[in-house]
Amino acid sequence: MPSGLRFAEPQCAKARPSQSPRIPASAAAGNPANGCTMDAKTVNMDTMPLRRGHFRVLVAASLGQVLGAGLATLVGIVIPMIRMLLHPELSSLGQGAVACTSLVGIMVGSMLFGAWSDRRGYLFYFRLCPLIVLAASLFAFFADGVGGLVVGLFFMGFGIGGEYSLDSDYISEIMPRRWRLLMVGVAKASSSAGNIFMAGICFVLLRKWGDPHMWNRLLLVVSAMALVMFLCRIRFVQSPRWLIARGRIPEAESAVRRLLGPDAAIGEIGSRPGHGRMQRVAWTALLRRGTLKKVLFSGIPWACEGVGVYGIGVFLPVLIMALGLETASEGAFPRIVRSVELTALVNLCILPGFAAGLLLVDRWSHVRMQTWGFILCAAGMALLLAAYELHWPVWSAVAGFMAFEFFLNAGPHLMTFIIPPQIYSVAERGAGAGLAAAFGKLGAVAGVLSVPVLLERGGALLVLSATIGVLLLGAFVTALLGREVLPYRGPSCRPELRHDR
Repeated sequence: MPSGLRFAEPQCAKARPSQSPRIPASAAAGNPANGCTMDAKTVNMDTMPLRRGHFRVLVAASLGQVLGAGLATLVGIVIPMIRMLLHPELSSLGQGAVACTSLVGIMVGSMLFGAWSDRRGYLFYFRLCPLIVLAASLFAFFADGVGGLVVGLFFMGFGIGGEYSLDSDYISEIMPRRWRLLMVGVAKASSSAGNIFMAGICFVLLRKWGDPHMWNRLLLVVSAMALVMFLCRIRFVQSPRWLIARGRIPEAESAVRRLLGPDAAIGEIGSRPGHGRMQRVAWTALLRRGTLKKVLFSGIPWACEGVGVYGIGVFLPVLIMALGLETASEGAFPRIVRSVELTALVNLCILPGFAAGLLLVDRWSHVRMQTWGFILCAAGMALLLAAYELHWPVWSAVAGFMAFEFFLNAGPHLMTFIIPPQIYSVAERGAGAGLAAAFGKLGAVAGVLSVPVLLERGGALLVLSATIGVLLLGAFVTALLGREVLPYRGPSCRPELRHDR
């Protein structure tokens, strides 16, 4: 510790902790009644300004979102080439089955890693998940076939599912209170970088190679991203709030200092009664009567959002070709490359949507943001449908796509990630967030399986109509259950119902 930063020795004074936002380190160590004081140079992790350590946590945790979005984009690019080269007989249902393999892995990983992390802690799985993705992507690359790809996609998804249940927990439990929700939202918004990066680099590589037989080399991009993610987490420590919740106060104090600096100290959460006696919560325990509405409120809209994000997102190149938005080209491979280029351009709309949502996240009710996000992105999809059916100019169809992406990411795609840390306590947060993410991936699986089938049987008209219906269902469930689970009171929701504080 630097010589200028020393913690004062505990002294039996009668000062009340409420007189200062800086909570005594010894009081945080489970002895708040002794009235100990803290050196003036120490800062409370709940009220301190943002530091480099906070951004280090943010970046390391956000990489899981980047990788997950990138993998979804990659799958949609690879499948048309597999059908063209290896399996021209592959049915629409078969294409959906291959595409949703990673989503099934994400769904399973979200549920299992969420519950496991509540019991064992976040750090072990925070490092294990990128290693699973790295090993699975290399396996799929060397297998060089559909069978190896399916196995690899499942385990890549399994590791990413763990990321989805851990990322928001790590961020929400280390950030200062005033920045907590915003930073969780920033992590989710970083997924747009994964969509844009993967579509862009795949377009560049495919155009450079000019050979669809090199499709498996694109998997090495996932391998490189997973390796970077693991290296960023080698020097991490256990979540301080997870340690506090189990009464391991000295370890929590050490973790805070390592993450945020030698003058940082755990906040008032360390002196709250009940820490160290927390019950372990499995995700099945959340299905009881008292918490079922939380599960439905956080899960069903996430499933509806998953249909839009993955059902449309994964097959975006295929849908672009079905809508006739790409310029006609000679040969199947040039058409695929052109559709990938347009996919990259459409994905650019994701980032402004997230940015708009982040600007409103502390200013508007999250229930209203999610409800209106569903409604407005359904309106954008309706515009796209009208442009396709009525043969309006191409720019109107593009405008509909842009509105869909913008409002989907400003509302549901952002809010479904932010809401679980608010409604679940620390004891059940990993299991709750994991279960909500599993609901989301269940919807994503349904969307990815159904989109190619609907395209074959009813064309783009049926796909767009079904998507609009699902989005409106998400708006209805959000508005109905949100009034009770996360009611709106003024500029933010009722603080006694918030567990992210």
